[in-house]
Amino acid sequence: MTLIEIAKGQNGYVSASQVTASGIPRRKLAEAVDRGELVQVGRGLYALPETWEDPYLAAQHRFSRGVFSDETALFLHGMTDRAPFSLTMTFPRGYNATPVREAGIVCRTCADEVLELGLVELTTQHNNIVRAYNLERTLCDLVRGQGTVDSQVVIPAMRAYVKSSKRDVEKLVEYARRLGVEKKIRNYLEVLL
Repeated sequence: MTLIEIAKGQNGYVSASQVTASGIPRRKLAEAVDRGELVQVGRGLYALPETWEDPYLAAQHRFSRGVFSDETALFLHGMTDRAPFSLTMTFPRGYNATPVREAGIVCRTCADEVLELGLVELTTQHNNIVRAYNLERTLCDLVRGQGTVDSQVVIPAMRAYVKSSKRDVEKLVEYARRLGVEKKIRNYLEVLL
């Protein structure tokens, strides 16, 4: 399998680790870039020249321990039409987030025991798979917030969730309990249900 075939099979992207796993020498990546067959999108991530750049995939590749959360996860779920001004990712407590912040990504941290709570894989608008939190976890994170809750984001999201056929109120309340926002979530639910 060639580099181009791998990229075509991966929605236009190929990583250095995929190339190594396929038994292709990494120098072939540099040669493909020199010939204009590939473009380097980030460290260890390459794309076909005609591929639209996917900032979600690039961020996930660069900061693989991160999980898309808050407004970014809400957007990936299609629960808001407001594209996030900055991407938001959650990392384990103690993670060195300096490079993340320098890349313009809003950084959240959480305890290891709830880091994987509600973890799912979502498809970006460019059809790439990234890690994010499910709707229930996302709503809890938005309500939990760092500082004040943005009611222009939370209230429409809660309304859309309550009307959604995918809603799982039991799971939402369970997550809220584990994340320490049960009272706030119940208040929203009492008003909206």
